Order: sequence, then structure tokens, then C-alpha cells
Amino acid sequence: VRRAFRLKKISAEMIGLNRTVAALSVARLADALGNSLLFIVIPLYVAKLPAPWFPWSDEMRAGFLISMYGFVNAFLQPFAGALSDRVNKRKLFIQAGLVLMGTGTLLFVLASRFVDLLVLRTIQGLGVAMTIPACMALMTISSNPKTRGGSMGIYSTSRMAGFALGPLIGGFLYDRFGFDTAFYVGAALIAVALILVQLMVKEISQQDAVHPVRRLRIFDRRLLNVGILGTALATFMMAGAFAMMTPLEARFNARLHETALEFGIAFSALMASRLVLQIPIGRLSDRFGRKPFIIGGLLLMGLSTALLGAARSSVELIWLRVVQGAGAAGIAAPAFALAADLARRGGEARQMSFITMGFGLGIAAGPFLAGLLAGTNFNLPFVFFGALLLLSAWVVYRNVPETVRQKSKIATD
Repeated sequence: VRRAFRLKKISAEMIGLNRTVAALSVARLADALGNSLLFIVIPLYVAKLPAPWFPWSDEMRAGFLISMYGFVNAFLQPFAGALSDRVNKRKLFIQAGLVLMGTGTLLFVLASRFVDLLVLRTIQGLGVAMTIPACMALMTISSNPKTRGGSMGIYSTSRMAGFALGPLIGGFLYDRFGFDTAFYVGAALIAVALILVQLMVKEISQQDAVHPVRRLRIFDRRLLNVGILGTALATFMMAGAFAMMTPLEARFNARLHETALEFGIAFSALMASRLVLQIPIGRLSDRFGRKPFIIGGLLLMGLSTALLGAARSSVELIWLRVVQGAGAAGIAAPAFALAADLARRGGEARQMSFITMGFGLGIAAGPFLAGLLAGTNFNLPFVFFGALLLLSAWVVYRNVPETVRQKSKIATD
């Protein structure tokens, strides 16, 4: 039995799985479920509430609410990351962020006007901003550099699984039980994440930091390098291409003569292929380097994104999204791992916050730019994003260092 246990432990360590990685991944799954089930419920809830100060269409108000949440959490992440570096209490920031997220979700039941939703989504955005950089800092500190790609793959896969399942749960709860039950369940799932963090995550401080933080510097030039900025660009472009289809659902349905269900299948196809490939690609990046997968992912995503507007059937659209998901899998875990490789002790939360901020900004900016450009020509936003993804691949190739080779060289020396 002991031998079997040791073998199991060794196997887990080989793919980058340890207690902290497992706890943070499961907690991220739970809070992603609790947060993402609101994606389906919020547009319906917006239509229900009066909005005398916002005389817009229901769709515009829902889009504004979703984008505002994305921008709030993206812009606040560097500040939250700097604070968590300063106080050196990452677990505390994760817990405080989860409390804000859960409280904001629970208070949805009391909302009576659209402006109430704006306040609550701002609170949730602040909670996410506090949670993500601290999570990424703990992942950086607790993961083994030799298996960090696998660790980031496990974490990213758990997060994506939550985002994939959350809308299904939210739609089911709304259809069967109504708004309030969906909000109660969302808050309960976030509470589960809070309990898991309390019981399973150990606070890891960095008292031995090479450059200890003496004062609060949010944008410390010592912590910004071309590797961090390059991976932030890659995650921004990935997230923008991932989310840009959202505001164009009606146009796709009309062009392809498809139902909302068929569009939903196409939208989720990206997440499905990414879920399958994320951990294997992350693990392969530990052996063959981070850059080849990031560059390959950007190229693959660029070509498939440029072709989305030219899809002639739902089947073609689904397959293009599958290819997009494969490209996203090549970008996400290796990019997070590369940024973690470059992170300096004492500044992990701030440095990793730029990567996660890039993702948040992409989720918010992608739909906005797609809706703006599609008014001129339906194919334009897809060609535009495709070209930017290809340009990003060139930027990463020219400027971002390969950390796996560097480590191998150092070990040899």
C-alpha cells in the first residue's frame, strides 16, 4: 500500500500536481461555476429591472454590464497584486476576494433597479481582481519549475471547466426554479471555494525575496520585462478572439440559418477542445519549451479566427472553433508558466497580474471591437483579429525569452 501511495505521489508530481495546485484548481473550479452561471441569468435579469437612468435597449444594458465587470477586474488586478505583494499574504487576499464575489452574487436577490446591478458587478469585479493575482502568485511559488507547465495546465483546465459548465447550470436553475435559486446556488459554490482555500491552501510567504518590497510600487519597472509583457499580449489576443463572437450571435444565426442551440454548441466547442488539450500541452511545454507552443497557438488561432466570418454552415463554424480551442490551449498554460518562470521573488502577484489583466481586458475588449467593426463589414472583425494574432506571434518570436532552455543551460553550467 505504501509503495502504491508513493508511486501515485510520484506520478502526480510528474504532471505538476501537488496539494496547493490541487486545492487552488478545485477552488477555482467552484468559483468559476458560481460566477459563470450568471452569464445566462444576467441578460434576463437586466430585462426584468427598471433602468430610468439608462434608456438603452436590454441588449445594450446587458453588454454594458458584462463589459464593465471585465474592465473593473482587469484594471484593478495590478493594484490588488501590488497590495498582496506588499502585505505578503496571498491566501488572505484570495479569501477576501471570494467573500466579495459571494456577497455580490447573494445580494442579486435584493436588486430592484439596473443601477443596483452595476454596483454589485463592481463589487464582484473587485473580488475577482483580489483573487486572481494572489492565486497566480501562490501557483508560481508552490509549483516546481520543471513541471510548471503541467501545473498551469491543471489550474487553467479547472477554470475553463467551471466556465463551460456554469452557463448550463445557470440555465437549468433559471428554467426550473427562477432567478433567486440561481443566485443562491452561485453564492453557495463560491462559499465552497472559500472553505476549500481555508482548509487546503497553506500561506506561503516570501521572506527570502531577493528584492524585498519596501514600499507599495504598483508599476515597478524592475518587474516588467519583455517576457512578461509579451505573454500578457498573447493572453490578451487569445481572450479577445475567444469572446468576440458573443455580440454577433444574431448575425451568425441569420447567415447560417442556425438555431441558438447550434450557436451555443459552436461557442462551447472552443472550450471543449481546450479542456482536452490544455494539460497535455502544458506538460509538453515543460519538456520542449514554452515559446514554440505559444507561437504555434497564436498562429493557429490567427488563421482560424480570420476564417470565422467566412463559415458557410454551422458545422464549419463548430470546427473552426475547435481549431481556435487548440490554439488557445497552446497559448494559455505555456504563457502562464513562462511568466511564472520569469517572476521575481517578492513581486509574483504584480507580475502575474499583468498576464491575467491581459486576459480580462481581452474578454471585455473583444466583443466591443467585434460589434463596432461588424457594422462596416461582417468579416472585418475576424480578419482584423486574425491579423493581430499573427502579428502577436511575430512579437513573441522576436522578443520573448525561452525560459526552459535558460534553465537547462544554467543547470549545465
